[in-house]
Amino acid sequence: MEFVDLRSDTVTQPTPEMREAMATAEVGDDVYGDDPTVNRLEALAAEMLGKEAAIFVPSGTMGNLLALLVHCQRGDEAIVGDHSHIYLNEAGGMAALGGIQPCPIPNRDDGTLALEDILASIRTEDVHHPITRLICLENTQNVCGGVPLTVEYTRRVGELARRNNLSLHIDGARIFNSAVAQNVSVKDLVEPADSVMFCLSKGLASPVGSMLVGTHKFIARARHLRKMLGGGMRQAGILAAAGIISLEQMTKRLGEDHARAKALADGLRQVKGVEVDAGSPSTNMVYFNLLDEVTLSVDQIIDKMKKRGVLVDWAAPRRFRLVTHYWVDDAGVEKAISAFREVLG
Repeated sequence: MEFVDLRSDTVTQPTPEMREAMATAEVGDDVYGDDPTVNRLEALAAEMLGKEAAIFVPSGTMGNLLALLVHCQRGDEAIVGDHSHIYLNEAGGMAALGGIQPCPIPNRDDGTLALEDILASIRTEDVHHPITRLICLENTQNVCGGVPLTVEYTRRVGELARRNNLSLHIDGARIFNSAVAQNVSVKDLVEPADSVMFCLSKGLASPVGSMLVGTHKFIARARHLRKMLGGGMRQAGILAAAGIISLEQMTKRLGEDHARAKALADGLRQVKGVEVDAGSPSTNMVYFNLLDEVTLSVDQIIDKMKKRGVLVDWAAPRRFRLVTHYWVDDAGVEKAISAFREVLG
């Protein structure tokens, strides 16, 4: 059976063109800095985001951790959203490996952190307090519905950070989705940030890897810490070759994923027992809840959907998240809607 996989955009397999590029990639030893394909990818990433330098890392989790480790010392505090990936889904690495204390504040429905909440969370100088060093934003904000943060909001947070001698890091795992959804430049979206992480292995369809961008000094320190964490890869150009295609080509087609997510949401709104979030989707994620009339558990629904050739995953005990990507076409959207109709009808 050929499956329609809506569990995440992390399931994307490399395109045929990526596979060919990987097979023929010119490589060297990236730890020595002489892998030409990695060097090209890093230069391209830095240029596209308007930053001085970039580093290729195995995962977004490592990229975020490196940023935290560069910006903060042990015992420092970072302000994060209570629904952020850094806080919820990165295994507590900031605390366990960095000795960094998270200061979680509420994510509003639009994914933002209220400026007054950020201000109220900045520690005063006191021997009893940790030192606030960093503000972290997530764009798009996953748990809030894959919602994009605006250029204007990010600039306001950047100005707040500068006034209070703080750094700003953006977990931009899906930053290109945000830029496409708002029809704005990705450079403008991240201009106020001191560092940005974004993923190649989600909607951009690379098999492995993320990028961390910042100043030359910031990236030099991150490179040292990447080695410490075991992320210094050797002939990594084989992977970087796919990343170059992600940046040069896959960033230009994300609107197709957003359109298919909208079609999926529109179809699900006609399915009995389903309540799609108001305003969903903002990008490539469709969130919906099960109504009380549905007696099936999420695990039962997942199993029944799989038998119909559709892979889905739950987000909460009565809640689902469906994610469109390169490998979900129009027929796949219709197949998913029909399967949900059969399972819940």
